[in-house]
Amino acid sequence: MITEQRNLNSTDIDLKSISEIVQIFHEEDQKAIDAVAAESDSITLAIEMIVKTFQDGGRLFYIGAGTSGRLGVLDASECPPTFSTHPEMVQGIIAGGDTALRNAVEGEEDKPDRGANAILDQELTEKDILVGVATSGRTPYVLGALNQAHAIGVKTIFLSCVHPAEELKEYVDHFITPIVGPEIITGSTRLKAGTATKLVLNMLTTVSMVKIGKVYNNLMVDVNATNTKLVERCIRIVQTVTGVETTIAQKTLKKAEGNAKIAIVMLAKGINKDDATILLEKNRGLLRPILDG
Repeated sequence: MITEQRNLNSTDIDLKSISEIVQIFHEEDQKAIDAVAAESDSITLAIEMIVKTFQDGGRLFYIGAGTSGRLGVLDASECPPTFSTHPEMVQGIIAGGDTALRNAVEGEEDKPDRGANAILDQELTEKDILVGVATSGRTPYVLGALNQAHAIGVKTIFLSCVHPAEELKEYVDHFITPIVGPEIITGSTRLKAGTATKLVLNMLTTVSMVKIGKVYNNLMVDVNATNTKLVERCIRIVQTVTGVETTIAQKTLKKAEGNAKIAIVMLAKGINKDDATILLEKNRGLLRPILDG
């Protein structure tokens, strides 16, 4: 299996200087970037599937073990503060539960029934979509989850850093396979494979959020302003889009209960909060047709 093979570029790495080792990392990390780029078409199709799921009222789930599971939970947990999504809209499931986020619970990944039970526990339905993440392409916990999800009509995507086994096609609808090659430290898939996984997950959620109206231009207009930094960002966003002065942006944001998108519509159209909310609902949360219309 390629993720367990030795990397000739890092042979005798313990004899090399720190600067030489850093250069090896640069060279190998570039391979991860190139591998993800080679999967652009597959990533695009996966995003189209996720967007359709969101538009139909479904949810996105990630499931994985170890590093793969942690990266999925990380990506999911960033969606509410960045895009003001409901916590249930994008969820991460990791073998071993929350304990495994900080502590190795390696044995859990070998139990396909635990993965299957996780799908049942979270009550996935045919409206939802599941992305299984397993760089080795064979983690039993993830495969058990994908199999169970497929059996109840959930759309399934598999992200791995190896070419998929033929039998997986029986219960996986779509594959994303950035082939990053052997790791610098043999078998340490938190390195290139982890980097490739993070790059892909970044795109899956972020591009999907763009397409359902959570971003206007390149501004996170649905940001959840829960601290001073984010409040200041909201003010800048409202100013950038509408051109108003700081005090006006602040006052309108207060009337909009901190919602930058609503504040923007209020200012752009000269309407109150309730009317701005209704107008956004009519346009499926998209600012572009409101401001350009």
